[in-house]
Amino acid sequence: MPPSIALRMNHALPVEHREPLLRVGREVRFRPGTRLFEEGGHADRFWIVRDGTTALDMHVPGRRPPVIETLGVGDLVGWSWLYEPYIWQLGAEAVTSLRAYEFDAVAVRLMCLDDPEFGRAVEHWVGRVLAHRLNAARTRLVDLYGIHETKEPR
Repeated sequence: MPPSIALRMNHALPVEHREPLLRVGREVRFRPGTRLFEEGGHADRFWIVRDGTTALDMHVPGRRPPVIETLGVGDLVGWSWLYEPYIWQLGAEAVTSLRAYEFDAVAVRLMCLDDPEFGRAVEHWVGRVLAHRLNAARTRLVDLYGIHETKEPR
């Protein structure tokens, strides 16, 4: 694993849980503009970025999907695979050429059931990512569509 990914994942999963996860991943590549997943689709996999960037976006009726966050090396792409009903809550698109580790959601969920300590570590990691993404989405939507008051001089 490249050092930059290991460094970013140190804050995500302890090494004793990171290594088993990476053993079940496979390397994939995406061209710029490729959709990794669409909001509302079945969440059956996830990725850890090796190189490049991907943008998370959100459907807003009557508007172009705003980019909520841009992810890079070592970042987790996708969290909906861990929580029922396993439906993507955002969309994702490769911004640049993207290399990533891809993981089968069912296989990882089974690993979590087989090893409760591993499962707790993965749930804690994904939960932190989920909390961050929720905050990023809220902040971005307020920036884009919130009412910005201006004070007029008296």
